[in-house]
Amino acid sequence: MNSTFFTSIAVTGFAVAFLHAALPTHWLPFVLVGRAQKWSTGRTLGVTLLAGLGHVGLTIALGLGLVVAGLALEPRLGGLFHWVVGGLMVAVGLFYIARGRHNHALPEAGRRSYASDRAAIIALVTLLTLSPCEAFLPYYLAGMQHGWQAFLVLSAVLLAATSAGMLIFTSLSLAGFKRLGLQWVERYEETILGVALVLVGFAVAFFKT
Repeated sequence: MNSTFFTSIAVTGFAVAFLHAALPTHWLPFVLVGRAQKWSTGRTLGVTLLAGLGHVGLTIALGLGLVVAGLALEPRLGGLFHWVVGGLMVAVGLFYIARGRHNHALPEAGRRSYASDRAAIIALVTLLTLSPCEAFLPYYLAGMQHGWQAFLVLSAVLLAATSAGMLIFTSLSLAGFKRLGLQWVERYEETILGVALVLVGFAVAFFKT
């Protein structure tokens, strides 16, 4: 494994996953529902982590599907494969940049109260689980040629970045930091993710690993 090149992929992937987890849709609903249900800080953070695990789990499953499909196509493409992967990442990145600012509306789970804690937990976990971190998926393709070890490392990176981001911002909000200054994240998230994908895509295409 080209450790230097792969490290750059992993570090960029961590930043992308953490930035994605910093979006209010990934922590504010837990704060609002936790207060409405009168949960303790520990319980709110526990539900947040549980939802984060579901969120990461589905993303990893989708990433596994991409890697399996890529392994099936690689023998047919031969030396062109890294160009295809790099081009795909650049295309996805340009799509994010073109789409620009996106309206990340607060999920309905963050606006209503629930008759029981079980209903609240199921709603929060389900909503986040069914919205995987799609921006991270191309990184699985970028690391594919480094083998299954790279897949495991990237999955660990995704888990660490997402869990850290969700728990940190949930904790800060619960502690009374009402204005976390994250409006710029919502406004420029897709542009930042797009630029990161384009840069990694060019690296994959022009620096064969």
